[in-house]
Amino acid sequence: MLLLKWSAMGDVVIATALFEDIAQAFPGREIHLNTLPVWEGLFVEDSRFSSVFAVDLRARQGQMQRIVEWLQRVRAGHYDLVIDLQCNDRSRLLLSLLWLVGCHIPYRLGNRRQFPYNIAPAELPKPVHTMTRCRAALEAGGISATTPRPVLSLPQFNHARVDRLMKAHELREGHYAVFMPGCNAKGYLKRWGAARYAALANRFHEDGLVRIVLIGGADEVDECQAIAETCGEWLVNLCGQTEIFDIPLLCQPARLIVANDTGGAHLASVSTTPMLVICGPTDPRRVKPLGDNVVTLQADLPCINCYRKTCSHHSCMSMLTPDRVWQRVQKLVQEAA
Repeated sequence: MLLLKWSAMGDVVIATALFEDIAQAFPGREIHLNTLPVWEGLFVEDSRFSSVFAVDLRARQGQMQRIVEWLQRVRAGHYDLVIDLQCNDRSRLLLSLLWLVGCHIPYRLGNRRQFPYNIAPAELPKPVHTMTRCRAALEAGGISATTPRPVLSLPQFNHARVDRLMKAHELREGHYAVFMPGCNAKGYLKRWGAARYAALANRFHEDGLVRIVLIGGADEVDECQAIAETCGEWLVNLCGQTEIFDIPLLCQPARLIVANDTGGAHLASVSTTPMLVICGPTDPRRVKPLGDNVVTLQADLPCINCYRKTCSHHSCMSMLTPDRVWQRVQKLVQEAA
């Protein structure tokens, strides 16, 4: 069988819970995954898949060549079942083209009752989390969808690497928090703000938390540096120093996690650590990471969930004071105890 999942990192990580459901429903079956080249490395050591292949369908140049490459690759697979976890116009187009060129995969599972799918659920009310829609699709195919959080195969190399990081920075299990204060630069309105994160870090440290760890990527270096400059040596700034597989391993021993709506939060949700995700212009009903250990916090304003790229006031974030976030995190940690 063939699984399709492209999209952004957060969506791909979320889908790994579905991969787990499918693997458990078809023990011993040969399962292939088609994803984007940038995410292929996530599944290098994933025993659920016999094959992982990637075609850069998002590249602006050479689109027809890549479409032909994809059709040839899938046709050569002789699949009897395709599960489309992408379910957008592009995946529907490609599967339709596959049918038109004579490759008739018998069972085609998607989330809409329309061609090219012959297995799909009833339409769900909107807005709906992508996971809810995908789980409904699997259930329509008789696949139990119950895995509560993402499942990634974390290489031993990264286990050893995180062990070294924790020893180097004196990070002891249950005695540090992880903050993810950034996000993609283009979506900067999703950032709660360096000053607020710094105030929250100082509050937790004053309450006895030994270390606060900052995690982020290249777009978030300045944000993390601004936080570090207003905190003491107890703050550990690992922004730009971690690999993707390091993130869940660093998060699992932490006491708590506070994050913006960012791909890193989805990686953190592989862990069972209590996590608060701060939402402003994006809808928690659509973007919340998986897991019963994860909650979201959002201001009550008429303009929330606007998904705008610019804003003159950014009230959705300024109304969420450090004290309010601190109180919600404290409640979350107490509930998890």
